[in-house]
Amino acid sequence: MVIRVYIASSSGSTAIKKKQQDVLGFLEANKIGFEEKDIAANEENRKWMRENVPEDSRPATGYPLPPQIFNECQYRGDYDAFFEARENNAVYAFLGLTAPPGSKEAEAQAKQQA
Repeated sequence: MVIRVYIASSSGSTAIKKKQQDVLGFLEANKIGFEEKDIAANEENRKWMRENVPEDSRPATGYPLPPQIFNECQYRGDYDAFFEARENNAVYAFLGLTAPPGSKEAEAQAKQQA
């Protein structure tokens, strides 16, 4: 399974840049493999992202903004959903991955099952 993060390399928005860096930095720091898909430099990536964000996850007006996160072709969420999962020590579940042994998330899951 490959985590795909759709980003915009040439965004004029500092908020979008910070959110993208936050997601990518977290994935790198936790050694979670991912692919960056640039929607600014590649029209196919932009088109694919826009078509595959579910209706109920789209903004009321305009297009979904990066970062958008997928596991293979399955939509996992946007930055706000990622941030909430991180705050709740549930990023691996959010990404559709198994938490590694010894991680806070794995420990929390073990406590819930006990």
